[in-house]
Parts: sequence; C-alpha cells; structure tokens
Amino acid sequence: MRNQSERGNSLVDNEQIAQLAGLPVLEVAALANRLENVRRSVAAAAQAAGRDPAEITLIGVSKFLPASMATAAVCLGLHDLGENRVQEMLAKQDDLSDKDLHPSWHLIGTLQKNKVKYLIGRTALIHSIDSAELLEELASRSSKAGLVTDVLLQVNTAHEATKHGFDPDELLANADRFASQSGIRVRGLMTMAPLFEHPDQTRPVFGQTQILFASLAAGPLGSDTFNILSMGMSQDYSQAIACGATHVRIGTAIFGPRPSQG
Repeated sequence: MRNQSERGNSLVDNEQIAQLAGLPVLEVAALANRLENVRRSVAAAAQAAGRDPAEITLIGVSKFLPASMATAAVCLGLHDLGENRVQEMLAKQDDLSDKDLHPSWHLIGTLQKNKVKYLIGRTALIHSIDSAELLEELASRSSKAGLVTDVLLQVNTAHEATKHGFDPDELLANADRFASQSGIRVRGLMTMAPLFEHPDQTRPVFGQTQILFASLAAGPLGSDTFNILSMGMSQDYSQAIACGATHVRIGTAIFGPRPSQG
C-alpha cells in the first residue's frame, strides 16, 4: 500500500511534528495511531481480496479540519489529501507549501463551474466530474493553460436523488465524447454508496460500479491511464477494496470526529 510512514525520516518524531504543525504532542500521537490502524486495515482488506496492498492509494480526507492536522498527517507519511471545497483546498495547499510539504491534492467534493478556473494546475486528481458541461469547462480552461487535468467521472450507481453524478447509462452512451476531450484525461470512476446500517450492504453498489468501470475500460475510454476506481470511505472501505477500489477516501477513521459545520 502507498503512504507508508517513513520511519527513518527525522520528521517521524511526534514532538517535532507537533512543533511544526502547532498541535499538542498527544494529538499527534493519537493521529499517528489512527493512521497506522487504517493502513493495517486497508492492507488486510486488500490481502483478503487477493490483491496487493500496494495497489491501494489511501486518501486522507482533511475537509473542515485545520491545516495543522493536514500538516501532521503528511509528516506522518500520508501522501494524498482530499478536500471538498475549492477555497479550503487551495488555502491548505498554500499553508503546507510554505512548510515545504507537497502532498498530492484530490478534490472530492461537488465542483461548481465558476470554481473551475481556480483549480487549473492545482490538483493531482479531481474525483467529482458529474456532468458533461463541467467536463467541457474544465477541458477548455486546461487546454488554454496548456495543461492536461486528470479527472474521474462521478457515477450515481445507486440512483440516489440526493447524490450528484452521471447515470451509468449516460456514461456508456457518451464514452466516445468524453474520450475525445482535449485538456483532460479521464482516469476512471468515482462513486459513493448509500449510508447503510451494515457496511456489507454496499457491496452491490460497489460491484455494479466495478462492472461499469470494466465496460468503459473495454471501450473508447480504455487506455493504460484509465485505471482508477475511487470508492469507499471510513465506514465501507473494506467492502470497496473487495470490489476493486484503487483509491479509498478516509476521513473520520484517520482524523477523528470533525467539528460541526454551521
């Protein structure tokens, strides 16, 4: 699995990390313990599915948390951070860059067209492309900047009225169109399962998304770079890994409870 803590690195010292991040040492120690537990759990889920843990990218979802927590997590060896809001991601990115910390940044929340211009050149991966119009806006602005932006197509596999994303049939019908866009590179799919009482109830949703992914990979979108399946969060990442997830988005299990949002 990616994101192994760099035990030989001098930053892997809770006191030094606490000083850099501006956090109590005990809070850093608790974060380190949660992060290690998640790493072990992700590796165990991969092995149980007959997969190599190195195939799984662990994204720490730092949304709504102070930059100090993101700083500490990166110092502990977490290489990928996920954010829901554009402004929050950019502010944390600048804060960590000032500390010479450069994780890969993932935008995982809903993206509005009027915010696209701020993201060009600032993300490793955008997980939440949920309409053809949004994809075209991003492609246009990326092309004008002479860049190629990596994206995932968000699919609403469970057909939830409260969730964003393409209908699976819409993706299949428009694969040619999406594959031909300049300025963007479609790397795969992202989905969110409904919040069920029992995590195993998510398996049909993840399994259907895996089948859709395979169908698209066999068509116009298929390439060596169409290889990312982003699904699974704190409550259901083991089930997602069993169904082929390559990227899991873990927030609470790593960072603990989030502050309430007004």
